This record gives sequence, C-alpha cells and structure tokens, in this order.
Amino acid sequence: MEIINLGEKQSLLNQFVAELRDVHIQQDSLRFRRNIERIGEVMAYEISKRLHYEVREIQTPLGIAPMALPDEQLVIGTLFRAGLPFHQGFLNCFDRAGSAFVSAFRQYTDPEHLHFDVQIEYIASPRLEGKTLLLVDPMLATGHSMELAYKALLTKGEPEHIHAAAIIASQQAVDYVARMMPSECTTLWVAAIDPRLNEHAYIVPGLGDAGDLAFGEKD
Repeated sequence: MEIINLGEKQSLLNQFVAELRDVHIQQDSLRFRRNIERIGEVMAYEISKRLHYEVREIQTPLGIAPMALPDEQLVIGTLFRAGLPFHQGFLNCFDRAGSAFVSAFRQYTDPEHLHFDVQIEYIASPRLEGKTLLLVDPMLATGHSMELAYKALLTKGEPEHIHAAAIIASQQAVDYVARMMPSECTTLWVAAIDPRLNEHAYIVPGLGDAGDLAFGEKD
C-alpha cells in the first residue's frame, strides 16, 4: 500500500492542521469545522492528480478547446460524525461524486473507557463495483473504524481503487491499515502521522476529540 504524508511537504495545508491542533483556536467550532473542510479540499486536489483523465473537446464561444478531464466514477465514503465537514471538503472539489455514509462508534466495555469495540450501525451507499472509493475520516487512531467501514461498504460492491484519507493518523493505525486493506489497490493519504496512542486510544499529540470539537460534546 502506498502511503503519502502530505505534511512532509511545506504547504498551506500545515497551517490548517496547526489550527486544528491549537487549543487556543480549536474552541471556535465554526473555524474548526471549516479547517477540516479546507483540508478536505486540499487533499481532494492532491488526489485528483492520481486519477485517470480523458481529453474532451469543449465548445467555447470562439472555438474548440481540448481539455483533459477526469473520467473515473467517484464515491466519497465518510464515517459519522467528525467526518461530515471532511466529506464536504472533498465534495466541494469532486462535486459529481456519489456519497456513502457509515455510522461507526466506540462501544466501551469498561467504566474507565480503556477498552472498546468499534460498532457499525448504519450504512448508506451507492453501488461501488468498478468505481473509485474515497474513504475519508479525519482521525485515524487505531485504524479499526476505517477497516470495518471498508468491509461494510463492500456489501455495495468492490471498488476498483481506494483512496483512504485522514488528517491525523497514529503510526499504529498506519501500520494496521497497511496490513488490513488491500495493498494492491489502496493509497493512504494523511496530513500528519503522530507517534503514539494514549491509554484511551487517542492520538498523541493529536488534537483531542474531533467530533466533540466540531459538533459539541456528546452524552
């Protein structure tokens, strides 16, 4: 599996990620959501460079302009709930793509919230057979949610290629996804890779709970 860390390059992307991490900025939930969305737009642009293109003739008021346009059928698959602004960022660029949604959550098995299973409750997706799936989730902590979401989406057909995208990933999750996703047809895109998880399986240094910061604390 190819792993592309966009944060290793100097670009405006790093400013958006820094603002997501900054405890003094991230309390502004509107700005937090917009930064996630903007990162989705940047990553969509980078992924667009890897798509297949076909030259078409475009009629202008003064003549014909040959233009290379993407000709892959795309589906953007997103995990609730922190993934919603990330999804919108991708959709802003790939505005003709289909959309798929998966509800995944941590079901804790102990009062201290140290052990959990990832549960899939809901899936809505178009057919995926032969299409390109963009599986986007802003935080890739253990990698289990992305793996289970992918397996759930396989009930809608097997995509030809998968571009998995996360803003911040732990090294553990990167290694796990590399083992569990089909390596011959998966590309993993990240904006940052952090070294470890804490005892609650949150990424360190990470940014905290992306869902709570984007949409408010859950009960």
